[in-house]
Amino acid sequence: MAEAQRKTTIDPAEVSRFAAMSKEWWAAQGKMRPLHALNPVRITFIKDIACDLFDRSPRKLDCLSGLRILDIGCGGGILSEPLARLGGDVVGVDPAAENVEVAKLHAEQSGLSIDYRAATAEALADAGEKFDIVIASEVVEHVADLSLFVKRASEMVKPGGFFAVTTINRTMKSFALAIVGAEYILRWLPVGTHTWDKFVTPEEMRGEFAATGLSELDRGGIIFNPLSGEWRRGMDTDVNYMIAAKKTA
Repeated sequence: MAEAQRKTTIDPAEVSRFAAMSKEWWAAQGKMRPLHALNPVRITFIKDIACDLFDRSPRKLDCLSGLRILDIGCGGGILSEPLARLGGDVVGVDPAAENVEVAKLHAEQSGLSIDYRAATAEALADAGEKFDIVIASEVVEHVADLSLFVKRASEMVKPGGFFAVTTINRTMKSFALAIVGAEYILRWLPVGTHTWDKFVTPEEMRGEFAATGLSELDRGGIIFNPLSGEWRRGMDTDVNYMIAAKKTA
């Protein structure tokens, strides 16, 4: 265990890349536009699983009340804030201090109480932190060691809780759409945001969960509608997808 704790899942180049964009987090039509557009579908995914597992009504505005939630790689707080608005006790962690400062300021301006920390997931795991829900949204494709990341993050899931991931599949279709299309043609993202080799297939993600004792709960694709400019859940997981797994003991 001591050896594992000395290792890190942080890729310094990835941290620097996102830190350099810290001022862009809350520009809904800026470089972070894809994340803002993804919010409704990923929030619904997390909320529906939480309400099912913890016997809550998804119609209640505070349906996540009393649940401790960890948002790993929180950036400027785009996902943390709506989770807090639903009543969640949210901890947002990011290795880039610049991002955390942006997140803190925006939460304060929005009247939200969110525990933001400039730290790594490993540091929280080492401290024995526990959560009902752990989330890594658009994160696993940027870590240096996927297996170690999932292992350490899974340690923080309470029994009966779940770990939710949204990421990009490693297929030729994802190369064409998520890299060539999104970065080079449509310019939705800065060139170099993603590396195709670091994309993770759903079966690989399921295997990483299983290796830590978590069992898959739900999986779905995230599909873009070019006519409406919106993302929706679907069956196609060839590019973007969501997956969640539960800790039973």
